Amino acid sequence: MLGLSSIIGSGWLFGSWEASRVAGPAAIISWVVGAIVIGAIAFNYIELGSMFPESGGMSKYAQYSHGSLLGFIAAWANWVSLVTLIPIEAVAAVQYMNTWPWKWASWTHGFMEKGEISNQGLLVVFLFILVFTLLNYWSVNLLARFTSVISILKLGVPMLTIIMLLLSGFHSGNFTSAGGFMPYGSAAIFSATTASGIIFSYNAFQVVINMGQEIKNPKKNISRGIVISLGISIVIYVLLQFTFIGSVIPADLANGWHGVDFESPFADLAILLGIHWLAILLYLDAFVSPFGTGVSFVAQTARTLAAMKDNGHMPKFLGIINERWGVPRIAMVVNMIVSVLLVAIFRSWGTLASVISTSTLIAYLTGPVTVKSLRKMAPNFKRPIRIKLLEFMAPFAFVLASLATYWAMWPTTIKVIGVILLGLPFYFYFEWKTNWNKTGNQFKGSLWMIGYLIFISIISYLGSSDFGGINLIPYPFDFVVIIIVSLICYYWGISSYVVTKNLDNAKAVNDKVQMK
Repeated sequence: MLGLSSIIGSGWLFGSWEASRVAGPAAIISWVVGAIVIGAIAFNYIELGSMFPESGGMSKYAQYSHGSLLGFIAAWANWVSLVTLIPIEAVAAVQYMNTWPWKWASWTHGFMEKGEISNQGLLVVFLFILVFTLLNYWSVNLLARFTSVISILKLGVPMLTIIMLLLSGFHSGNFTSAGGFMPYGSAAIFSATTASGIIFSYNAFQVVINMGQEIKNPKKNISRGIVISLGISIVIYVLLQFTFIGSVIPADLANGWHGVDFESPFADLAILLGIHWLAILLYLDAFVSPFGTGVSFVAQTARTLAAMKDNGHMPKFLGIINERWGVPRIAMVVNMIVSVLLVAIFRSWGTLASVISTSTLIAYLTGPVTVKSLRKMAPNFKRPIRIKLLEFMAPFAFVLASLATYWAMWPTTIKVIGVILLGLPFYFYFEWKTNWNKTGNQFKGSLWMIGYLIFISIISYLGSSDFGGINLIPYPFDFVVIIIVSLICYYWGISSYVVTKNLDNAKAVNDKVQMK
């Protein structure tokens, strides 16, 4: 329920509309491609999650195998993606509020301005972020009860929407009119996968891993939580995209799929089709779905930031856990402040979704390298779940994550990489405090990632115009270059592992694992 409550968030409210504007009816394929990308990545993390069932685990794995610098880069990238999730869910709720059709709600109609949150709407977003934080301020048990109840509604409303829209006004001709099934070419299928928030919509599978310490019987329940929640969400998202394409009024396609313009996509469709009660339910769910995801990710993001202090390159006070409630309150407050600053700068759902997708993928790149490296470094560690086909799945996931990062399009790629690099002053400050002790060894373990980030920045700029580049390397040859260089970086990465005191910390966590 926690996994589903996190995954089915604002992505279902906006993702289908955003993806159809980029790829037309072929956006259905984009959701399948996105599922394959995230599924392949999650496959690798299942073994790591069962080996190290700890709070904020995804911020620590790379550090175990490649030292503190790579661990810091991965943890910072993951934290950037998670802390951005908090304001994006608030933005989604406020954007739907902006189109409330009732007379008494006219005061909400100034929440949006030229496709972005207005100053008036920004105050409401800030209020949402505060409520998200306060609901997590008093223990994990309160969070679990809250998300279990909300998950039931979050599943029911999308399914009801699918059924009612299919019955009320499905236009099968939409799949072949307005330029055909693939009006903008095959490249658009891939760009929609990252740029339209599809990767973002699936991303929340990691909440199950990062809450590992609180999960009973992690050997079974980590994999179950990931597989079941991802499986259900994939079916729902594909059906929603199929329904959205068929429900658009054919006259609205006069200017092609690029011209389909909604502020509250599914609610607008319901009103156009005369299903007003469904529109009301959708406006309600536009509160509930983002609310459930926002609340869930306040908890996860706090644990991620608190876990980063174990790297030794963040202030120790961030990791303080409140003894009575068992939550990292200081980290929660810091995240709340950062969330407010982020949404004050990036005021649209689409922009925030691109930032989340790209930073998440960069963090995920370390997973396949780490899981394979630990097989070499620590063959005797307990592995409650030892995944099969790792020799294929690890490099496969690395390549898919690389391609999906490229699909975010220039200049989003370089902007997000720049945000990730902003964290390095923290790292070097703490290295300076320890007199640069073994810093060279840490560089050895992370040089492959530094080389990779330089490469992905260059190829994003030089690559196909379909992905924002200058078209020096046209589509699909850009994909070929990315696949080849990514494989080189992957094998470079697994040969660059370093044995440090972090491996001892990993062993201490692993020793507590129950194999039964």
